[in-house]
Amino acid sequence: MKKSIIAWVGGKSKLMWIINLLAPNRYERSIDVFGGSGTVTLNLACTTANLRVYNDFNGNLVNLMRCARDRPLALIREIGFLALNARDDFEMYKKFIEKEEFSEYDLEEELKLTEIMFEQPKAEELKRLIIKQSKEKDIKRAAAYYKLLRYSFNANADTFGGKKCDVRRFFVDIWSFSRIFRNITIENKDFEALIKQYDREMAFIYCDPPYYDAESFYKNEVPFTKEDHIRLRDVLHEAKGYVMVSYNNVPEILELYQDFYIYHTTRSHSMSKKKGEVYEELIIINYDITKYVNNGSYQMQLFGDFSFVQNEGEYSLLHSPSQQLRGRKKEVSK
Repeated sequence: MKKSIIAWVGGKSKLMWIINLLAPNRYERSIDVFGGSGTVTLNLACTTANLRVYNDFNGNLVNLMRCARDRPLALIREIGFLALNARDDFEMYKKFIEKEEFSEYDLEEELKLTEIMFEQPKAEELKRLIIKQSKEKDIKRAAAYYKLLRYSFNANADTFGGKKCDVRRFFVDIWSFSRIFRNITIENKDFEALIKQYDREMAFIYCDPPYYDAESFYKNEVPFTKEDHIRLRDVLHEAKGYVMVSYNNVPEILELYQDFYIYHTTRSHSMSKKKGEVYEELIIINYDITKYVNNGSYQMQLFGDFSFVQNEGEYSLLHSPSQQLRGRKKEVSK
């Protein structure tokens, strides 16, 4: 497993075995729509994808990922300067993250005003200073957010966890991450716009949205609503590429995705205080794995209808649609 630089609510490290198992064995681009920690982007098994996209709607998270990819040494240096020893420091960084925003729109406006108010070459000199200042501000914001995640309870960036953490041991992780992520396209878009932009016949679109009735656990600038769950299903229903969605096992999701194949598995419940408690997961896809997945490359044993035991864990097919979504438009046109 390639490690992310951060922990994240709903991280998929414990499910990578089944994500890679049920993913198509060949695709030309991978789109990680709700990227979070980047674990899925880092660990997808397919080597034929010549375009890999990481996206998240959390602007602070995307800024951290971009800084770690593009300016790892500056980020490491800034993190080293940010001492965090108590709850008061934690709250100070929270305020910094909440108030010290500097968007691309703000930067464009500053540059336009510079051209209007100053003549050359002073305008060019000031523009260079503004761009440099905005980059430094991004680094400071990324470092503050990084420490919030590291020191918060369950990486929620909201509640001080009170645990000791020597950030120096994470410097190697950041440097390694920057090398791996250097060829990854990083986006900060709404899921619908992103999917429509990158969807192709040979695209693998993976979605790990906030889980149903658990949306409050995710730290986002804009809340994920019940309507967003329906909007996500609708855009995936019309997708040309291979679609995979991970969800919690609740009746509403089972009903919402009746046109898809739905698989069931379990993992250890990392947020539970009860030892040995498991969490039920759904893996939802729009294609028949017997046609698009090379099962022979995995060590499995068949038990009954569509129920498997693999060396990493167990899974079974809960629901099969009456008609396969992928390729249905071609079939209709014929």
